[in-house]
Amino acid sequence: MVVLGIDPGLLRTGYACVAGDETGDSGLRLIEAGVFRLKQGRTLGERLVELERDLRGILKRLRPGVVCVEAVFAHLVHPRTAISMAHARGVIILGAARAGLPLVELPPATVKKALTGNGRAGKGQVQTAVAVQLGLTSLPEPSDVADAIAVALCGIRRAESALPDRARARKRGGRVVVREITIEG
Repeated sequence: MVVLGIDPGLLRTGYACVAGDETGDSGLRLIEAGVFRLKQGRTLGERLVELERDLRGILKRLRPGVVCVEAVFAHLVHPRTAISMAHARGVIILGAARAGLPLVELPPATVKKALTGNGRAGKGQVQTAVAVQLGLTSLPEPSDVADAIAVALCGIRRAESALPDRARARKRGGRVVVREITIEG
């Protein structure tokens, strides 16, 4: 299974493509990870167009089977951050839908807990956890990349139970029955 994990943002959006078997941690490998750096000083619309173009290119080149994205979270002190992130998430959700890919949304605390055992882990803990789990020789930088890798790893581990029915059917070559599901972390 190949999963594209995305940590959305309006200035930096981290992405990571990870391959592995959803039944365990053996055979996990990082295919590619990076960050879309959206140009500061551009309008919101211009940055969203840039993000959509970059995402479309990655989806076409890496050909993941599933897209996992960090769910929106609202911080009482910084509510505008959630609003900004929601714009980027909208582009990512639309891009996955246009590509015909199933989308899994994962709350940040769920991702952190799955990787570090602590749902309130700091950026450094997440960077260390993904480096150790993938056998990387250095910590992934910037933290947006580490977060995207963490989202992808969590997505692989939850893949079979979290995928919508149409993705499971496609994976097995079966018929597709479309229905709405809600995934709670």
